[in-house]
Amino acid sequence: MFKQKKKVFQFAAIGLASIAILAGCSSGEASKKETEDGVEVRTIKVAYDQASKPISYIDDQGNPTGYDVEVMKLVDELLPDYKFEYVGTTNDDLLIGVEQGKYQVGVKNAFFTQERTEKFIFPKEFLGLSSAGLVLRKEDKGVKTLADFATKGYSLAPIAANNAQYTIIDEYNKENPDNEVKLQAGDTFSVDVVQWVNEGRVDGGVMIEGQYQAQVLAEDGSYYNLKDEVVYNEFAVIKTWPLFNKKEQEFADAYDKAIAQVKEQKKTNEISTEFYGRDLFEVLESVHR
Repeated sequence: MFKQKKKVFQFAAIGLASIAILAGCSSGEASKKETEDGVEVRTIKVAYDQASKPISYIDDQGNPTGYDVEVMKLVDELLPDYKFEYVGTTNDDLLIGVEQGKYQVGVKNAFFTQERTEKFIFPKEFLGLSSAGLVLRKEDKGVKTLADFATKGYSLAPIAANNAQYTIIDEYNKENPDNEVKLQAGDTFSVDVVQWVNEGRVDGGVMIEGQYQAQVLAEDGSYYNLKDEVVYNEFAVIKTWPLFNKKEQEFADAYDKAIAQVKEQKKTNEISTEFYGRDLFEVLESVHR
């Protein structure tokens, strides 16, 4: 009887150990697997904002694509020790997931902010470039800069304080205390800028050019009907970055070497033209942020 109980306990222990192992495998930790020639390959979970066309999104065939994703695919090709697994998610989950280690890296057209360096590793090499601009009613198309906007005393659509676009305006205000943009922190990460401007709730809002093109200029855009009512005036071109989990310095270093090679071959220029309709790298020398 004692032996039977002992065996039961042994099987129970094995079962619990198996559950623990399976639980560990299903966590956000990157897995490792050897190839036929004995090379150890680490699978990396790359989170991307799946609703941010043309930056990152899911195409009609259900595949991840967009500028950020396609550049990361080229990086993956140059890293034989890594295999990228793309996970489509929301903006908020991406940030939380990368910080907590659910994902090893995330791409979302992210701008650099000092606050984010406390939560993520920013590599040495940026991923791409993004145009930031003011969305305005057509009658205000002459407002070309943040200074113009501030001089008129115009109201700006609220921006969440943890949104890098908030930081851009805040930096301008600190540099121009005598001509500040009226900056209001929103409760959510972003508001529907085009709708707010069109309805007259605000005089303008900050938006990324790619998103404006997808929403307003594309025939299938949600605000294509407003293409003659609103305008987009670029005020800055800004570097964008992948966000790495704090424990992924070795992986971030490997990314740096690969992306430098991708840029040297001008492939980022080609992908920029493909997804943004222009080669943003042509203005790189004038980019200050």
